[in-house]
Amino acid sequence: MPLPPGIPAPAAAPPPPVDPAASALQPFSVAGAEATILDALWRTVETRRQAGDVANSHSARLLARGTAKVAQKLGEEAVECVIEATQGHRTATILESADLLYHLVVVWVDAGIKPEEVWTELARRQGISGIAEKAARPKALVRAAQTTKLP
Repeated sequence: MPLPPGIPAPAAAPPPPVDPAASALQPFSVAGAEATILDALWRTVETRRQAGDVANSHSARLLARGTAKVAQKLGEEAVECVIEATQGHRTATILESADLLYHLVVVWVDAGIKPEEVWTELARRQGISGIAEKAARPKALVRAAQTTKLP
């Protein structure tokens, strides 16, 4: 029913508050898929590893070359991504980021790591300062993970 002239319409109800804890861990899905993109990619790479078809699968071929080569490729892609980002090449950074994520998933498959193990660790760290989280790690783990850092 329309309101009489001069009477303002009632304010629309504000949207319900979003619980950041509930929304932060919702998977990104494509076309209603249940799994995240990285979960699906992991399954594809794992399937290719199991099939071992090195003639037709880049993933199988790379995994067959061993852990050192798998890790080397991840490092190469990380460097390429960093170069594009520091040069301000947005589109190239997106493309290199996709390559980097693919090769990270290949490292996971090679190491027998399932995506949910990484998601669990990320969820554990949510809301914790990176400085506090690193300080809480066992000293041997911190020493083992130290690398040469850029200034």
